[in-house]
Amino acid sequence: MIFSYLSMNEAPDRKLKSRFFAGLSVIVFFLMMLPALPLRASNRLFFLEIQGVAGYSSAARKIIGYSMSPLESMQKPSLGFDYVQRFSGQTGDIAVLSVQGRLAWNSEGDKTFEPQLYNAFLKFKTRPLDIWVGHNRPAFGLASILDNHALLLYSLNMMGFGFDRDWGVGVEKDTARGRFGLSLTAGSGMGLKMDGNYFLAGRYGFGVLNENNFTAGFSFGYGKFRDVAGYTELSENLIDFAMAAADVTWLRNNLENRVEIMAGKRDGLSTLAAFWRFGIGFLDENRLKLEFQPTAVITSESNHFEYAGGLTYLPHPDWTLRAMVSRDPKMNDTRVIFQVYYYKGIDF
Repeated sequence: MIFSYLSMNEAPDRKLKSRFFAGLSVIVFFLMMLPALPLRASNRLFFLEIQGVAGYSSAARKIIGYSMSPLESMQKPSLGFDYVQRFSGQTGDIAVLSVQGRLAWNSEGDKTFEPQLYNAFLKFKTRPLDIWVGHNRPAFGLASILDNHALLLYSLNMMGFGFDRDWGVGVEKDTARGRFGLSLTAGSGMGLKMDGNYFLAGRYGFGVLNENNFTAGFSFGYGKFRDVAGYTELSENLIDFAMAAADVTWLRNNLENRVEIMAGKRDGLSTLAAFWRFGIGFLDENRLKLEFQPTAVITSESNHFEYAGGLTYLPHPDWTLRAMVSRDPKMNDTRVIFQVYYYKGIDF
């Protein structure tokens, strides 16, 4: 999280392995329950994921093997998989299992290889609502509908405003006019630890992006976070969080706009956070995309601004090449990051 990065320099958490298997045991428990349900496996998808990340940081004055921080889970060189299994009954789909994991290489710290459990949830599909249990996206902000896990440009949830993935339960509902979501999660992020921490979040979105090229969402988030980055606990102190958020996504021809604004209190400080991601596509099917993103975090005690530009090129459906240049004036850091991303479906 950005607030902790400005003042800490700790080694990775030595309890990573125990937390990883604690989270995995939750998924195993729900998998053991599946035989008791009137389900039959229908279709499944399996993807191989390979990621290479390298760059240069002017503040560190060296080559780095990550995009944001060695403590964060993404982006790092890694080898992983993404598995999705649908279960159906006589009336159609009843449940969906999603498990995504990887083994990442950490170029700094005392843990060279880091096992990561990313998606790990079971979603039950009912007529009124979809209900999920496990490690999934909390229903807060733009990150709840935008998959960030392979992207170089940062979103606000990677800067201490919510979580990309968190352990808990949630409900979702897609309608002709938009999407509703509500979740109650642990507030511990990648690892699972319960000691007075929780995160209650909800979002309602207007518009269906694939049909209207536009969607707007309004969110709330309330709880007590664990002070973590990836699997690393930065301190034992819990972070009070009470914020509202608004996000807009608008697509027009080859132009793409994503805006998010959050306001409220974080860790006892009045806080305003916002970013705007503007992209323009080139070539057939926008296979080449240029993006620019300014980000601002303003609190009652300090201000933090960051500017980033990104380039994405799809030379093949299975391959994606990305580059990012970012500037953090407060840290006097300029970074140039390159990424090679391979994501291939495999039949078995």
